[in-house]
Amino acid sequence: MYFEISRKELLTPLKMITGVVEQRQTLPILANTLVSVKDNTLHLTATDAEVEIKCSLSLEAGEDGEITIPARKFFDICKSLPDGVVIKINTEENQVTLKAGKSKFKLQTLPADDFPSSPELATTADFQISGHHLKNLLYKTSFCVATNDVRYYLTGLLLEIGDGKISLVATDGHRMAVAQHDFESTQTARVIIPRKAVLELSKLLSDNDDEVQVSVDDNHIRFELNDSLLMSSKLIDGNFPDWNTVVPVQPDKIVIAETSEIKQALTRAAILSNEKYKGIRFQLSENLLTVSGKNSYQEEASDVVETEYTGEELEIGFNGVYFIDAINAISTKRVQISFIDANSSCLIMEEDNEANKFIVMPMRL
Repeated sequence: MYFEISRKELLTPLKMITGVVEQRQTLPILANTLVSVKDNTLHLTATDAEVEIKCSLSLEAGEDGEITIPARKFFDICKSLPDGVVIKINTEENQVTLKAGKSKFKLQTLPADDFPSSPELATTADFQISGHHLKNLLYKTSFCVATNDVRYYLTGLLLEIGDGKISLVATDGHRMAVAQHDFESTQTARVIIPRKAVLELSKLLSDNDDEVQVSVDDNHIRFELNDSLLMSSKLIDGNFPDWNTVVPVQPDKIVIAETSEIKQALTRAAILSNEKYKGIRFQLSENLLTVSGKNSYQEEASDVVETEYTGEELEIGFNGVYFIDAINAISTKRVQISFIDANSSCLIMEEDNEANKFIVMPMRL
């Protein structure tokens, strides 16, 4: 196998695929990138056996063949080379030689036959969505996906299609994010995408209206971002909770405030909140919201935000980090925060937009 390609062309796809490779692998082959040349096209593939990313690039000339190269070393070498150089790669016995300008590198390889094959999908749902909308839906929900939880189904993001909408839902048991978009499709689906796949997909998506082709079967999901970039992932086999039952029903204490002012007040109060629990206290009174934080050293911070509110007075505590994450996902100038009582979860929404919902459970302070 032999090919030549400019550093600039190779670096971006290498960066895209190398993110999926884990630093510590149980199988040595999973630390490698599959590099193949066929019909003057370079194909790069990386996987951790759960998530797979594939890129392809056109070559002016190349000799067909395939091999696997240590992913991190390959990327680090290309990243360290100066701009404008042409990288020449050819293989020999168990080694690959990489030349660029006056630099030369020899890397150990592993046989391409040992590399895991791509999953074959028995498609049960197939649809298209613009990259811009998908990226936005992921941004508004992914921060709520559980990192480590014995309830393994919470370590993924629910993708649901039906009733003229596409919904993405994430929860870690303490908070929940729901993002919806009108979606005309006869397809139906309800699958859980693993957290790592969600994070990698968010990096790969560009903020434009190009259509992303999504294919789903019982065990896998595939995102074809364009003709040269594809990501596949295993799905989490589990029953995601019925998120509709978690959304507070008809909360009667509704606060409307400037999003930036709420965010600033929360950020300032969080400085002196308890380091472990990050507790923030809300005190509601007519047209005012007092946000305060206190720690074990008896240090205190408080901030007052002017609001639109005419209901009963209320005092309630929350995890400040969770609340700030939800406010960060609000894209409107004003935010609507709804309460029932001091023991019920809080509903955070964009003003005049019910498509995106953020729920935060209260905490005792």
